[in-house]
Amino acid sequence: MLAAVASLVLGACAARDEGSSSGNTNSSAAAPSQAANAANPAGDGKAVCSGVSLAYAGTINGSSAALGQNILRGADLAVKQHNQANPGCQVTLKQFDTEGKPDKAPGIVTQVISEADIIGVVGLPFSGESKAAGNLFNQAGLVTVTPSATNPALADNGWKTFFRGMGNDAVQGPAAAKFLTDTLKANKVCVIEDDSEYGTGLAAQVTQALGSKASCTDKVKTGQTDFSAVVNKISTESPDAVFYSGYYPEAGPFAQQLNDKGVTAKFVGPDGVKDPEFVKGAGAGANNAFFTCPCVPEDNFKDFTAAFKATEGADPGTYSPEGYDVTTILLKGIDSGIKDRAGLLNFVKNYDGQGLTKHFKWDAKGELSDTPVWSYRVENGKIVNNGQIS
Repeated sequence: MLAAVASLVLGACAARDEGSSSGNTNSSAAAPSQAANAANPAGDGKAVCSGVSLAYAGTINGSSAALGQNILRGADLAVKQHNQANPGCQVTLKQFDTEGKPDKAPGIVTQVISEADIIGVVGLPFSGESKAAGNLFNQAGLVTVTPSATNPALADNGWKTFFRGMGNDAVQGPAAAKFLTDTLKANKVCVIEDDSEYGTGLAAQVTQALGSKASCTDKVKTGQTDFSAVVNKISTESPDAVFYSGYYPEAGPFAQQLNDKGVTAKFVGPDGVKDPEFVKGAGAGANNAFFTCPCVPEDNFKDFTAAFKATEGADPGTYSPEGYDVTTILLKGIDSGIKDRAGLLNFVKNYDGQGLTKHFKWDAKGELSDTPVWSYRVENGKIVNNGQIS
């Protein structure tokens, strides 16, 4: 395993597929090419530090745990590669499980803040928990970089410690609408939202971008299993596509029930649905499914994928490369000699560099300028790259 880890102590990969033009969503679109100047968690192997830790705060267990586990494994890989290459700087990655619940997150975040050796945080993964606990991080001056919380309003809270490692839903929403109308040629789209902060926010963005082509809307609840009323409504509407704004635990059975009803509309889910667990839950309903995501496919990141499998014992999933990237940035700050929260916050604030997934440089609100959105589809029971949208 250590040999596999060491083999990745190399130039990580880049995010941009320079050959993809705006709107390119055909299945032959290449995955991102490699960039020789991508940040490497191993650094130069000469780092010196002691008594400093990073934390992953977010879901590890719970109904949508797979998305959080993807991120945690990406962060874990980066830290292990760093420590393998830097015997003089052994960084600890502490894990805190919020279960993705907004009502639980503040208590867990308080625990994170209380451990003085933690000077940077990867998380929180979900928008609802981020909204509930982000101000606590801000009050503590503890920098957080989320690889997956996409609600645009999170950046409008005035938090100086909040940074986002991918595009928000104000980017994904219009991209999803473009994919639905330009690529899937849908003129009638039913937009279904769950009751999460993420689901409602993204649905609003998609609906607005679709305009008159959003022919029907409806709502479901987190934890719902019987979607017959919504399915019947959609069947009556006969749309060309259904956009489900929420997470995979509900999206799977919903897609299955649509299929059982004989609804032939294409099913499109966002990043919260893009997970193998959706494919399992949807059954035959997954055969007509597509996804949008401000996450970059790891198709060409062969060294990353090989090391991930060897070290984490699983395939990288949605937001694994992003988790790896943001952890690498925090490690670079530690390697530069930073020992405290204020120093690492300032380092991230002024960071400007290439990563595995994209170029990282944040504005005053913690938003990136490089925010690619990609499409995916289900093929032979697996989620595969379908090309860049924006």
